Amino acid sequence: MSYLDELFSLKGKVALVTGGGRGIGQVVALGLAKAGAEIAIVSRTGADETVKLIEKAGGKAYSLLADVTDEKAVDSALKEVVSRSGALHIVFNNAGVCIHKDTLEASIAEWREVIDINLTGEYIVARAAGKIMIEKGIKGSIINMASMSGSIVNVPQWQASYNASKAGVIHMTRSLAVEWAPYGIRVNSISPGYIATPMSVDTPQELKDAWMPLIPLHRMGKPEELVGPIIYLAADSSGYTSGSDLIVDGAYTSM
Repeated sequence: MSYLDELFSLKGKVALVTGGGRGIGQVVALGLAKAGAEIAIVSRTGADETVKLIEKAGGKAYSLLADVTDEKAVDSALKEVVSRSGALHIVFNNAGVCIHKDTLEASIAEWREVIDINLTGEYIVARAAGKIMIEKGIKGSIINMASMSGSIVNVPQWQASYNASKAGVIHMTRSLAVEWAPYGIRVNSISPGYIATPMSVDTPQELKDAWMPLIPLHRMGKPEELVGPIIYLAADSSGYTSGSDLIVDGAYTSM
């Protein structure tokens, strides 16, 4: 194994991916598996397709059912991961939702749904993972899914609940990074810009047309372009990186 291979290898690691049944979660789960990690996928609806893709590529994976907003279900799922795989080294805290609505049209129930999944859900998963890592003396890596929307206000769509949730994820990440540094647990977040996923198929074309001139690279990102940054944050290559928010947005937030 070359120096670079060793630096970015996840061989012997166990990685948990939430929301790994499709889109970014599915692509990243496959990427982590190709880097050598055993993958446990937690989702509300199952991730059999992702498991098959990983196994077809020669990796090892399994799927568990749990809602990230359900503390008991998450605790149970993570305990099962440790029971089945023997450890938990990496978490990609990916499950999330977005509701595009003007503030005066959106209901408080919709606000709570977005905050519960995107912020509280990530907190529940990170908390459960951190507890396991501390108890077992694992110097793990937790990667929270934030968004460039945690740093800027998207236009022309309005999504105050999503933006607020992702800003919260970024600061929660920094807070946990400092709190758990004595245990050797690194906590970072990744903030994608506009990424072309199956979910974006339902995005009105007028929104995409409005975004493109605002992106210096003049295109949406590919889910595969998040794999490298996430492997960096998961691997020993980022041993001194904690409390950081890695923005992958085609320079959108640089404008």
